[in-house]
Amino acid sequence: MPENSSSSQTGTLPNNQLGAQLSVLIVDPNPGVRANLQNMLAQSGVTRVESAVNASTAIKALGRKSFDIILCEYELGSGTTSGEGQDGQQLLEDLRHHRIIPPWAIFIMLTAEGTYGKVVSAAELTPTDYILKPFTVQVLHERIQKAVARRAALLPVYQLIAQARPREAIDAAIESARTRPGYALDFARLRAELHASLKEYELAETVYRDVLAAKPVGWARLGLARAVAALGRMDEAIPLLERIVADNPRLMAAYDLLARCQQEMGDAALAKKTLENAVAISPYVVRRLRRLGEVALETGDADGAEKSFRQVVTRSRYSEFRNPEDHVNLVRALVVKGDPAAASTVVRDLERSLRGTPAADACRSISVALLHDAAGDGAAAVKELKQAVGAVRAGGALSPTMRVGLAQSCLAHRLDDEAAEVVLGALNGDDALSAQQALNVFVRAGRPDLADGMGKQLRAQAQILLGVADEKRNMGDVRGAVQTLLEALHMAPNNLQVMIAVVGGVLRQIMEMGWDHPLAALSEEQLEHIRALDPAHPRLAALDAEMAAAKRKYGIST
Repeated sequence: MPENSSSSQTGTLPNNQLGAQLSVLIVDPNPGVRANLQNMLAQSGVTRVESAVNASTAIKALGRKSFDIILCEYELGSGTTSGEGQDGQQLLEDLRHHRIIPPWAIFIMLTAEGTYGKVVSAAELTPTDYILKPFTVQVLHERIQKAVARRAALLPVYQLIAQARPREAIDAAIESARTRPGYALDFARLRAELHASLKEYELAETVYRDVLAAKPVGWARLGLARAVAALGRMDEAIPLLERIVADNPRLMAAYDLLARCQQEMGDAALAKKTLENAVAISPYVVRRLRRLGEVALETGDADGAEKSFRQVVTRSRYSEFRNPEDHVNLVRALVVKGDPAAASTVVRDLERSLRGTPAADACRSISVALLHDAAGDGAAAVKELKQAVGAVRAGGALSPTMRVGLAQSCLAHRLDDEAAEVVLGALNGDDALSAQQALNVFVRAGRPDLADGMGKQLRAQAQILLGVADEKRNMGDVRGAVQTLLEALHMAPNNLQVMIAVVGGVLRQIMEMGWDHPLAALSEEQLEHIRALDPAHPRLAALDAEMAAAKRKYGIST
């Protein structure tokens, strides 16, 4: 995230002036419109104004510094030499997803577009506001004034969140709701989201239910469904989401969560239908189209997968964050359909437009291997798979799902070492596979021998990490020791020695550095796991006593 260059705290603003301290980025391809907007802002006292002509130049500008306000035209395509490019909705999607703008940035969409689907798509990606053209200076002034006042009220909580101080942010939200009752719902929403980020889903559920008892707002219903789903109560979450969708068909995120819940319950076909309904209403969100393509492939709907991934590739073409894996998935769908000529065209597009990075090289080789396999040329496929593994080894960052697919292809060609290397790499990162998911790759491929070998390797790595954690603890790095212990637990989740070490390390950190609800919950979960595996373990009673002592120290109810 770029350095925050402006931290305006303006609350109630003069009727005729917004404030010279505000910084604004205008994103519009038309020089006349940019000049007119700058003149309108000047009439409201805003003089710190910069411009960008398209999504790409906007992302570069926002990478250099932050702006208080982004005024963005929906139709940005004419700002590119080809007359095409990302629109404002796609730009906002990238800015939010890649965290290029801070949560307190004000993003206002300017559009004369009356197409229903586009308006819904833009609205669901939470711009602060959107203004339909034409509009007057007074309308622009009032909308910005309202957004700045809200931002000023919420900014202290946002800043605590940015400083990784979620507990203090929750306390600040509670106090601010008392002193700024006009924004009480906004503070309640922040509190619930903070509890959810700390995996305190029961507390998030309570906040959402309290809000709903006072006012039936859509975001609180959706938040409640998210909390319930996170607690594993799918039988409650699914009907709740179905009611939300029925009552508010434009609340698009509800479809996404409903599809995920349906898929987790094993009904991929129903999940696909839910996503299709969502895309019919809001057809312009790339991540949803991508998800629909993935589910379509899972259910064997090659035509649906091709349609979705082709749209993803097309709509992402002008993004600064194009993902070469989309090309692989489109190739996979075309191969399943039996259309190698179209698949070859997709590969050439990948080579032409995304070459030069290890990830793109890996995806190109995976795609070509799929074509060779379809043609029955196993030797050529093996050559490409080895090149793909080499590109991953050279730093090609692939998603866990793509790594699993690559490993499965390697196993099909008896490239056992390459498959093991690729799967091991999928154990790291934000969306890492669990140890059991990694082992299941080999079990499903009919290779229990490789699963056993990897299990032994993971246990050996866990033992090494226990030693590293001991060294960190001896050097006084208690937090670092706990993080290393958690890595060991990820490698060997059912290892008694690792579980005992994790609980002991976490309790030591809590006693020295303060109560940490997610870590405490993890420790209690591990204690129950230890109890189930070995109720007579000699360390169990002592760890139970340490947990009770920590709760007493911090006044945590049992």
